[in-house]
Amino acid sequence: MTRATEAATFFGIIATVYLALLFQLLPISLPETVQDFTLPVLPWWALVTFGAYSLGNIGYHVLTFRDCPEAYDELQVQIAQAQNDLRSKGVTI
Repeated sequence: MTRATEAATFFGIIATVYLALLFQLLPISLPETVQDFTLPVLPWWALVTFGAYSLGNIGYHVLTFRDCPEAYDELQVQIAQAQNDLRSKGVTI
């Protein structure tokens, strides 16, 4: 089973249980507060939580991104070569 198949199966099961609870198809008695107020907004809460986690994760990895001095030096050499090539063709930079 691939990782995508596992994720799809997991979210399919969660969605099925959620919809069964939302439409009261399971013989589980939830408190009225949970049934009327919490359960309908649960997907939005999960979406906002996932978005906040994603933004935090991206921000952390941008903050801790490692510099590559070798790549910087190589890029500077390539820029100099391109400028010299353009100057030899009569382009003013």
